[in-house]
Amino acid sequence: MEEAMGFFWVYIFRTFNLPDSPMAQAVNTASGIPLKPFTPEDDANLREAIKRCSAATYEAAAQFRKTGNIEHLPAIVLGIIERYVEPDLRAKLKDADDDLRIIEDLGIDSLTMMEIVILVEDVLQMTINNEELRHLRTVGDVKIFIECKVSGLPLPKPTKFIPIEQIISVMPIQPPFLFLGEASVSAHGANAKYKISGQEFFLQGHFKDNPVLPASIMLEALGQLAVLFLLEGQIGEAGKVVDHRTIFFTSCEGVRCHRVCKPGDVLSLSIKPKRLKSPLATFEGQIRVGQEKAAIAEEITLTFAFAEEVAQPDTQAQPAPVVAAAPAKAAINA
Repeated sequence: MEEAMGFFWVYIFRTFNLPDSPMAQAVNTASGIPLKPFTPEDDANLREAIKRCSAATYEAAAQFRKTGNIEHLPAIVLGIIERYVEPDLRAKLKDADDDLRIIEDLGIDSLTMMEIVILVEDVLQMTINNEELRHLRTVGDVKIFIECKVSGLPLPKPTKFIPIEQIISVMPIQPPFLFLGEASVSAHGANAKYKISGQEFFLQGHFKDNPVLPASIMLEALGQLAVLFLLEGQIGEAGKVVDHRTIFFTSCEGVRCHRVCKPGDVLSLSIKPKRLKSPLATFEGQIRVGQEKAAIAEEITLTFAFAEEVAQPDTQAQPAPVVAAAPAKAAINA
């Protein structure tokens, strides 16, 4: 799956190392991308190439070809993907959060990927040859990759996807007070989902005959996601890890609720670190339900401390010691 995903993005984001062609002699933009004149013939060819895409996709593609502004790339790529995604899955692209997975969540198979690749190459007229693109699996990965590439910054480590079983194994908070489903953690933040089942124990009294998720629980869920980031985000010095026994809530600022959340709602949680310096970590967070904002927290601060990383024992199978064979007479006399 990862190789197929990498193959997909290797073709889609061939944006920075252009082949020797007439474009190589064009004027460079502020982003360093060679730019050639966008002629009426080019415009006609572009319109023909993406005639089955949305008008917004064409506008973004035309602006990119004219200006070289890479801010238009996400709209171009998502617009082309939408052209090939099944109609019942297109709504996911409309309110895509950063952890939306191109293959797993949008159901794109290898043949469809090839069609998308060919069209994107035609529209962008660019190529890139970079093995690091094989790790791009989510919308958030793509955004970070572009930002780092243009800024000349080192590329971050790939997004880590964490199933619920692993979340339970590493988190100090446990069910029934754990409000994270599957999650993803990257160098720039973390995302998770939680579906309100209606079976949560506190809903029996909040409220009578009208179960509503308490605002304090929404804040708790964001805090738990921040804890997961500290434990899985590979922060701090080499040879040290965050000790889960030292993480505690300190304060929060700018908390606002915008929507009532009830059983059946799926909360999309996201946090981003603002300041990380032991012993304090401050995050901003938000919760959405679909496209609707449910709650935000301008600052959530936790206290934490590092511990020495414990070396994992070598679990590789060791060769069994050679045991001398017992004399034949002993076996006979046994």
